[in-house]
Amino acid sequence: MAQPVWHILLGMPRYDLSATPLAMSDNTASVDVSLGRQGRLVIPASLRRSLGLEEGDRLVARQDANRLVIEKPEQIKQRLKERFSQVPAGRRLVDELIYERRQESRQEGEG
Repeated sequence: MAQPVWHILLGMPRYDLSATPLAMSDNTASVDVSLGRQGRLVIPASLRRSLGLEEGDRLVARQDANRLVIEKPEQIKQRLKERFSQVPAGRRLVDELIYERRQESRQEGEG
């Protein structure tokens, strides 16, 4: 029985791959990989080198709509820092969230 082939998109800087990937844009490359036993994927060496991935690195896999996204936890932290960098100093989003949840809870108790 033939194994399914998965198409993985990985965000990365521009680079030259000897594996001849299908270039998607300046910061995205595409390489076909096969899903192996127990759902294992092998990331080609050229992508590992380009992304700075080494044996033993921790990666986070998540579903984004119908795509599989695999990234380092450090990339996720950086993206979150950038997203919340516009929050003014002294503004406590956690306190605002707790306040909103308490308000919702009170409203549910009244209704």
